Amino acid sequence: MTVELNHTIVAAHDKEASARFLADILGLEVSPAYGPFIPVPIPNGVTLDYMDAVGAIAPQHYAFLVSEDDFDRIFARVRDAGLTYWADPYHRHVNEINTNDGGRGTYFDDPNGHSLEILTRPYGSGARR
Repeated sequence: MTVELNHTIVAAHDKEASARFLADILGLEVSPAYGPFIPVPIPNGVTLDYMDAVGAIAPQHYAFLVSEDDFDRIFARVRDAGLTYWADPYHRHVNEINTNDGGRGTYFDDPNGHSLEILTRPYGSGARR
């Protein structure tokens, strides 16, 4: 059996600005609108489809597994944008990164309150520090 995640919808107050935020931070491209969606394709074949939402948005968590070199580039863009970042999902360790599983990771929020995470090692792949 083959099952792959193809796409997910990301609620946003401004789908164009939110898609551009993610693409700029991760170094990706925004695709042309498709119906009510602004897609941001991720290199592993999954697309995040941004869609305008009215009212409160329930924050979601999106984690991106990246290489060490990509982590450096993305983390530099996070810092250059003046974003607050955390070493943990509970936002207790402000302006820190973690070294879980022998890699590096950090969390930051998008303009809609979604928690974005970049990590260089999948959880459970090594010793925690």
